[in-house]
Parts: sequence; C-alpha cells; structure tokens
Amino acid sequence: MINALGLLKRRRFLPLFTTQFLGAFNDNLFKTSMVLFATYEIFADERQESFFNALAAALFILPFFLLSALAGQLADTTDKARIIRIVKIAEVGIMALGCSGLLLARTGQVTLPVVMMLAAVVGLGIHSTFFGPIKYAILPQHLEEEDVLGGTGLVEAGTYLSILLGTIVAGFIYRSIAIVAGVTFVVAVVGYFIARKIPPAPRLGPPVPLDLNPFRASWRLIGATLHIPRLFLAICAISFFWTIGSVLVVIFPPLVKNVLTADASVASLVLGIFSIGVAIGSVVINLMLRGHISARFSPASVIAMGGAVLAFWFVVTGWEVAPAGTLYDIPRFIAHPGAPLVLVTLLFVAIFGGMFVVPLYAFLTTTVPKDQTARTVAANNVVNAGAMTIGSVAVAAVTALGATPSQLLLLVAGMCLISAWIAQKLHRACD
Repeated sequence: MINALGLLKRRRFLPLFTTQFLGAFNDNLFKTSMVLFATYEIFADERQESFFNALAAALFILPFFLLSALAGQLADTTDKARIIRIVKIAEVGIMALGCSGLLLARTGQVTLPVVMMLAAVVGLGIHSTFFGPIKYAILPQHLEEEDVLGGTGLVEAGTYLSILLGTIVAGFIYRSIAIVAGVTFVVAVVGYFIARKIPPAPRLGPPVPLDLNPFRASWRLIGATLHIPRLFLAICAISFFWTIGSVLVVIFPPLVKNVLTADASVASLVLGIFSIGVAIGSVVINLMLRGHISARFSPASVIAMGGAVLAFWFVVTGWEVAPAGTLYDIPRFIAHPGAPLVLVTLLFVAIFGGMFVVPLYAFLTTTVPKDQTARTVAANNVVNAGAMTIGSVAVAAVTALGATPSQLLLLVAGMCLISAWIAQKLHRACD
C-alpha cells in the first residue's frame, strides 16, 4: 500500500489522478445539486421524484451505450492525453448549460429548465464516455505492471472520495444556484489546466480505422472482446455491479425523503457515506491482494454486500418517521436511535462493493496488449451502459406500478447473488 500511495508523487500518475478527481467532483456536484433541487424544490410526489431520477440516470448512461466504441477506437489510435484535454474543454460548456437551467428553475419555470438540466446530464454522459476508457487504459502505458492494480485502486478510491466531496457540498449549497454555477465552472477550468500536465500517451499499435456507425462499431467491439473467457466474465460481473449501483443511486434520494423522512442534507450524507465505503473497499482489496490481480475475494465480497443490503432494508423498514409536515435535518437524524445502524449498514454495502469491483477492472487492462486496452474498457462500458440502462428503466417501470424505494432494496440483494455466481466462475477460470 505504501508503494501504491507513492504513485501520487509521480508525474506520470498525479496529474491524471487529479484530473479524474476534479472531474468526478464536478459531475457529482452538479448532478446531486440537480437531483436534490428537483426532489425538494420542484416535485412534490414520490413517484415523480423517482421517475425524474431514473430518467436522469438513463440519459447519463445512454452515451456510454452509443459512443463507447468510438471512444475506445479514438483512445487506441490517438494520444490519450490530447483527448483528455479536449474532453476537459467541453466540460466547461456543459456546466454552463446545466447551471443556466438551474438558474431558470429558480424563477418558477419548470419545462425549459428541466430540459436544459437533462441536456447537461447527457453532455456529462458524453464527457465521461470519452474519458472513461482512458483513465484505466492509460495506466498500463504509464505504470509498471506491478503498479497497475495499485494505480487502479487509487483511481477508484479517488473517484469515490471526489464523489463524496461533491455530494456533501451539493447537499449544503444546492439552493444557492449561483454558488453551484460558480464552483462548477471554476473547477472545470482548473481541471483543464491540470490535464495539460498529463504526459503524452501516444498510440502503441497500428492505426485503428474508425467506424462511425455506433451500433455496428459497438457490436464489433463487443464481439472482438467477449470471446476471451476471463474478459467476458469480468465484464459481466462489472455490469451487474454497476446495475446494482444505478438502482441504489436512483432510489436513495426518494428513500431518504419519503422513508427516512429526512431533508436534502441527509440525502447528501447518505450518498457521501456510500462513496466513503467504496473508496475504503478499493484500498483494502489492494492490501489484501498485495498487488496480485485475482478474483478470489470477489464472490465473498458481493455476497457480503447483499447481506449488508438486506440489513439496510431491515433497518429502514422499522424507521420511526418524523412528525407530519417535518423532515429530519442532520443533527436530528444523527440523534435518531436508528441512525447508527442505517449509516453502518450502508457503509458496509459500499465497502464490500469496492472490494468486489476493483480487481475486475485490473483484469480488463492487463489481459490484452497495451494497444487494445482502451477498446477493451470501451467494450466493458458498452455492456455496463446497457445493463445500467435496463436497471434504470426497470426502476422507473416498477415505481410506476407502485413499488417503493425500500422494496427495491430486495431486488438489489437478489442481484448480488447473481454477481457472486459470475465472480466465482471468473475466479475458477483465472486463479
């Protein structure tokens, strides 16, 4: 672990880590501010809130499904550092659009601001689609093989710590739209200048012909990747993990408001605790594996995650709600006798999730030649996006039929068992 943390001193890693950290912070500051604003200021119905959150999640994921193949081709045939700089410039314009929508919403308008905010969510999805393959694929190019797992764990931990920071900050400033706009714009500009410090990562293999047909390119990309058994199993396991994550993220704000009867600051706290847990799990699994890429702890980790989800469900179903017409703020929520169990069970859901997924990403970047890593991660993103879209649509559908957020937690627990079965097959095939 000391060696892994030492990567933060290297110029070949620190600018990438910082760029990713700031980008994830900005994405989540905006998205969380938008969701909390919509949940607590625009809508006043549990089903509308859940539907809006599911729609926003699906729109964010859609570019991963349509554009990941192109992103992977570009990353394997172009200097990855150059693509990062272009992506960071685009982030500035995306934040300007989204925050303009938030500012309009404060004037009492609904339709146009919601459209603008959701358009910004699509833009952030495109931004992440092109950055996603690079942040993992560049690691084997800039790091020694024995440092790849540690670098992957640090990127994951840093990502979730930045999600934590963005989520917590959003919980306190989402009503101050001018502050949200100013912070996101400044962070986007700072991220661009730091991205300029990332060392070049030029193409390693022969040129890759670009296929601009998103469906054909995605099909060919997946077909060229999933015939490798360990990649197929790793991608399937990661896809189930992110489907679980998408369901949890969609249901958390309505669950906090309508089941735990708490305000937006508590919703931010809950999402933040989840981020802390994944970051902890990302670091712990690297310590347990001692830098060796293996799936041997993944089945037990995701089974433990499912058990923690069931414990979380049990705690929230017995929750004593706030008096009618009021919501718990953070001090009153913390003082609630059930709050420690809520936070601890949620923390363990996230810790075991982080322990499950980090080795799987390391499989993606070390199984194939270095000149194919971006396309491999892109293929993973296409499959992940399809699974997460199905998850978001399923949440919207069952919510429309009357399912409550607390009932959806049981669906999540069942999905953990499927993930454990896939992870066990990967462990047997590779270890």
